[in-house]
Amino acid sequence: MTLRYFYYSKLFNKVISNDKNISNIIYTLFKSTPQEWSTYLGGKTALVTGASSGIGFETARILASRGAKVILADKVNLDDTESLIVNTTQESLIVNTTHNDNVHAKYVDFESLDSVREFAKEIQQSENRLDILINNAGVGGMLHRYTKDLLQVEMQINHFGPFLLTHLLIELLRKSQPSKIIFVSSILAYLNNLTIENLNKISDFPILDFMVYSNSKLCNILTAQGFADRLRGQGVTCNALHPGKMRGEGTLLGLKKVIYFMLNMGAKTPIQGAQTVTHLALSEEFNKVSGKFFIECEPFIPPKKAQDLSFREAIWKASEYYVRLRPYEKLRITPVVRHPLNLLKK
Repeated sequence: MTLRYFYYSKLFNKVISNDKNISNIIYTLFKSTPQEWSTYLGGKTALVTGASSGIGFETARILASRGAKVILADKVNLDDTESLIVNTTQESLIVNTTHNDNVHAKYVDFESLDSVREFAKEIQQSENRLDILINNAGVGGMLHRYTKDLLQVEMQINHFGPFLLTHLLIELLRKSQPSKIIFVSSILAYLNNLTIENLNKISDFPILDFMVYSNSKLCNILTAQGFADRLRGQGVTCNALHPGKMRGEGTLLGLKKVIYFMLNMGAKTPIQGAQTVTHLALSEEFNKVSGKFFIECEPFIPPKKAQDLSFREAIWKASEYYVRLRPYEKLRITPVVRHPLNLLKK
């Protein structure tokens, strides 16, 4: 409890002004979230990005255990035998532990918009339905360069890539309604400095780069809200979530290594972090819930900038530009249809 309190305490000043009942905030952040589901997903298809490890892997395994066809979408260097073995092993591990052989690993590199388009085209051609899309792939704190698409690499992997992929798979999701889109964000979205000007700008602090990560996680929330607005009444819901403070992985040096060691204290395991993701994916109570931000399986107050519709739309339009979305791929906001009796009351 103490470690988790320390992690979240600096966020209270940003969220407390939005909720007068502090006890509700503390309860939501610190309660445990073991979940049980009876949902059967036979005949349904789920796609999980970043599924070769961590939360993505555990989420994919849970969905496979419920009978779904699961596509593990991740980056695998086909020239790297070790990477290929790891990816194949993860696919086999899910098959062996769930006794569901309808699990398939596929290649996608979110560092390349061309790769995202190629992957989406492959899915469109090979799949006749897509019931659950979980945008989980992400990186943080160690990349400081632009990609060949002239996008900041961390922002491209965490935001621009999933933003494009979701657009390209919309028709398949509509065809499979009721369907769900889930963006794995982070509570660090509250600690952002996002503007239109720095949406695609390398951080001024290359040693840390934490703010770019926070900004990209805010973009996940803004994007989920944007899709919710545009898919209203079409049988497709879209939400974002914070999975919990997760243990960092990867090779880190110097100051970053010390910082990540401190942050990892008291962190959740991947299976624990997958609880909120799978809860949203499996629970029928969320079939009509859209545009929300969840923490510990409960809806939570989003960051202040996510409550600003004009800011949300500005980021959305800029993102369309950066991923070079084609005119026919763009989505329009679906107007809210009010019941005639409600209009008479006004």
